Amino acid sequence: MRRLTRERLTGCQVTQASRFEEIVLPHLDAAYNLARWLLRDPVLGEDVVQEAIVRALGHFETYRGGDARAWVLRIVRNAAYDALATRVRQAETPIEAETTDGGLSEAPTLIDPAADPEAALARREQACLLDRALQALPIELRECLVLRELEEMSYREIGRITGVPIGTVMSRLWRARQALLRAGRDAGLSGGGK
Repeated sequence: MRRLTRERLTGCQVTQASRFEEIVLPHLDAAYNLARWLLRDPVLGEDVVQEAIVRALGHFETYRGGDARAWVLRIVRNAAYDALATRVRQAETPIEAETTDGGLSEAPTLIDPAADPEAALARREQACLLDRALQALPIELRECLVLRELEEMSYREIGRITGVPIGTVMSRLWRARQALLRAGRDAGLSGGGK
């Protein structure tokens, strides 16, 4: 791809490029976070964010102000759903990390050297259980939960991104939280600590 430099751009294009950078680029972390959780694949998440940013640039003249974060995340969401549909059409299956008999990933995990081994193992097992529980959620529940709990977006913002009424957002969040609680109870985790 030919790299654009400020010298190749006209004055109007420089202003547009600066405005795009100012409005879109601050939301790249949130965009990647959403894509990664929707797709369950960090590498594909990066690709989807790149595709979404290209789409945002191509449609930037249609941005009329307002909540830039919601606008960007809506584009990322649409690109993620397109990637999921493509994956289904191509019958691709994601490569899962190899697991041991206990279900823990073979990937190396950094452990706090100050923690005792039993506590570290318990934290790692709980993190694995939470990750599996999140991944097991239907995508519409997972996206609402990620946007609310990880991205700290309001119900209204989530509704704008997902294209559903606030009541539906609230319902999906409740169902997602209940599913996570059930998964925790089924795994024998206590709800007393944080």
